[in-house]
Amino acid sequence: MKNEDQSLDAIVESLSPLAVDWMDDVAAAVIARLTALPKKASYGRSDIADLLEDGFDEGILCARLFLGLSKDAMEAELRRELGGGGVGVKRFERERDAFLDALQRLALDVAMTEAVGYQPIWSDILVERLRSGRGSAIQGQRRGRGLEDFVEAILVEVFGPDGFEVRCAFDGVRGRRAKCDFAVPDRIRPHIIIETKGYGATGSKMSDIIGDLDAIIEAKRHDQMLLFVTDGMTWKARLSDLRKIVERQNDGKIARIYTMRMRDQLVADLEALKARFSA
Repeated sequence: MKNEDQSLDAIVESLSPLAVDWMDDVAAAVIARLTALPKKASYGRSDIADLLEDGFDEGILCARLFLGLSKDAMEAELRRELGGGGVGVKRFERERDAFLDALQRLALDVAMTEAVGYQPIWSDILVERLRSGRGSAIQGQRRGRGLEDFVEAILVEVFGPDGFEVRCAFDGVRGRRAKCDFAVPDRIRPHIIIETKGYGATGSKMSDIIGDLDAIIEAKRHDQMLLFVTDGMTWKARLSDLRKIVERQNDGKIARIYTMRMRDQLVADLEALKARFSA
């Protein structure tokens, strides 16, 4: 595992939308809207307006798909940005500029640009088939846990099913304890501590994300490795906050930050750490 500083730009480049609900009852209409979207190098406020004005219900679902948000998460984000109240077509018609401002703060224009410009690979087709098949049933049961499940599957691959503890309070320095998502090999003096936060997926507040990380940093021993796994396009609207987390990595308080697109690197680093702590 390399001991090197990460950059905000590199983390942002690797971000991807988190899982969204599959709305098969309106899928045909939404697909038609998406395929009719003019392909551009970048999108802006006027494109967001066109998306909603051509049919609000379908347009707002397209916006959800670009942002990778469930219906509940999207409504919660809009209410937060708009100061409460309804977030449907009437609110849009009554407060058009404020509504568009809110969607821009959620980085919808950035998400549209990223999605349209994304170059797919062959495995994306198979992943989509899996998601649209058995994945749609599982999604409703495990909403908000996708990132944790992603990391847990990797830990099973590297350390085996009994090689770590999940969602526990680990023992740190001088009797201090803090909660974490994963402790390897266990909560009693773990070698590796992993925290996962999918921003924009489960309603996690920025203060909660940074606060939870700082609690772990304060409690852990210097020889305990803290890895942070995150994702979600909404980070692009909160670059100043993401920068604070990157600064903690540069300061050596977090060993490394990963996104789901960095899976191979996470596996390689965990294999290296496994070898180091087993020596």
